[in-house]
Amino acid sequence: MIELLQENFVPVMFAGLLLFLLTGFPVAFSLAATGLAFGFLGMEIGLFPDSLFQALPLRMLGIMANETLLAIPFFTLMGIILERSRMAEELLETVAQVFGPVRGGLAVAVILVGALLAATTGVVAAAVISMGLISLPIMLRYGYNRTIATGTITASGTLAQALPPSLVLIVLADQLGRSVGDMYQGALYPGLMLVGLYLAFIAVVAIVKPSWVPALPAEARIYTEKDGGSGHWSLLALLVLCAVVGYAWSQVHESIVNPWMNRVTPAPGDETLIMSTTVASFLAVALATANRVLKLGLLSRLTEQVTFVLIPPLILIFLVLGTIFLGIATPTEGGAMGALGAFVMSLVRRRLTKGIMTEALENTTRLSIFVMFILVGSTVFSFTFNAADGHIWVEHLFAKLPGGQLGFLIFVNVLVFVLGMFIDFFEIAFIVIPMLAPVADKMGIDLVWFGVLLAMNMQTSFLTPPFGFALFYLRSVAARHDYTDGVTKKVIPAVTTAQIYKGSIAFIVLQLIMVAVILFNPGLVSSGITQTKKLSAEKVENLLEAPITDYGAPKTEGNNW
Repeated sequence: MIELLQENFVPVMFAGLLLFLLTGFPVAFSLAATGLAFGFLGMEIGLFPDSLFQALPLRMLGIMANETLLAIPFFTLMGIILERSRMAEELLETVAQVFGPVRGGLAVAVILVGALLAATTGVVAAAVISMGLISLPIMLRYGYNRTIATGTITASGTLAQALPPSLVLIVLADQLGRSVGDMYQGALYPGLMLVGLYLAFIAVVAIVKPSWVPALPAEARIYTEKDGGSGHWSLLALLVLCAVVGYAWSQVHESIVNPWMNRVTPAPGDETLIMSTTVASFLAVALATANRVLKLGLLSRLTEQVTFVLIPPLILIFLVLGTIFLGIATPTEGGAMGALGAFVMSLVRRRLTKGIMTEALENTTRLSIFVMFILVGSTVFSFTFNAADGHIWVEHLFAKLPGGQLGFLIFVNVLVFVLGMFIDFFEIAFIVIPMLAPVADKMGIDLVWFGVLLAMNMQTSFLTPPFGFALFYLRSVAARHDYTDGVTKKVIPAVTTAQIYKGSIAFIVLQLIMVAVILFNPGLVSSGITQTKKLSAEKVENLLEAPITDYGAPKTEGNNW
């Protein structure tokens, strides 16, 4: 019996963890209990030495000192403060007025605002609940198809996991042993492509089934001019001007920024994109401010409203992502600047109250403790797992898969997709990823690309029944009973759970398409990552042998110090 247990210790350990989870015991404590129980069992049967857990306290201290994970409370605090300051409400109202006159305009507004909230808050719950409270009643009021309306809201809210500064990417970077900045850079283009895929889907629906996504009626458009015009031409002119200025900056960005940063490598595309957007944003707010203060009358009401509502989040995106991509700040420091920016924005809008501060700090502390407990539990589990050579067992398990790298990646993505139906993305990241990362690394798979691929896959976990969290968030704020609309005075039927679940299907398919695109096009991720210039062994040897100047640097050809 003891020999049988020694030979099958790792599979039995997995079965023990599964048993704990099925009892409904919290995941963090299930992981720790499994690790400790099987650790002591291994000592009793002679598999481990009695000193097995002596190094465990040092591991716990290492977790507490992990600066990478410090970014989680910063980004969470930033997101909650922004959500409580009603930024989402203003964004949705304004962007809906811009796109409302066209079919599918409200859905387009929800997707674009979801992307902006993702890049500023990084919190799925805040995005889905905000858009569910604000957008869903308006979409139902004007006759939107139920499944399209609910699916658009839930899917747009989950963009917070695909677009930086995503909490998923922070955790994955920590578990894979890679830079959070590289993960952010690698995920930017795929995240933006997913937004484009959502918009393309709404455009197709507007063409094929126009009655499902009607335009906003004239009486619902509030930013009209004195002559009855909509103000869209003024907005278009400002956008064209900003686009020209942004493009012009993109052409000179490298020649300006590289000398300032003493950088000899080409500027990465995502850095140029963020900086160009920021320059264009500052131009727009300068023109809108001059137009309002000097009463020039050059810009419409709609243009001014769009400018003053959209610019603050764009500036915040620069504070967070721009400083990280430029290498000025670490992700933790970028998160701290983002939290400070959120405080400033709320103070300027006079919406930062003691109640909001208390609630934001409590929720941030709760989430941070939740993540920390899962990480501690997973560390205890992996401690015993690795002591039993579990990582070797996993390697042998995956080595038998057909198809090499591709077979491994397909199997892993199917596994993560299925697990996402039942457990949270944090739990997947802390339980599954530490087992898969060594195997992927041995196969020569780029771990940054691997992390972005899994992050895009784990995004579907928020939409897949039966435990899709985004579906639950929307269910909590969607109407459970028939109600009379306050504007049209019509009776609006309740939103059923089946309609919410059905609405997620199309967007799950779109996300899986994006997973496949990343799988077969690794360049989408690697093209956005800053490539470090490497010196050859011969060059290093020459530098070491070169005579030292008075300034302490080797005197080499081209050194004009």
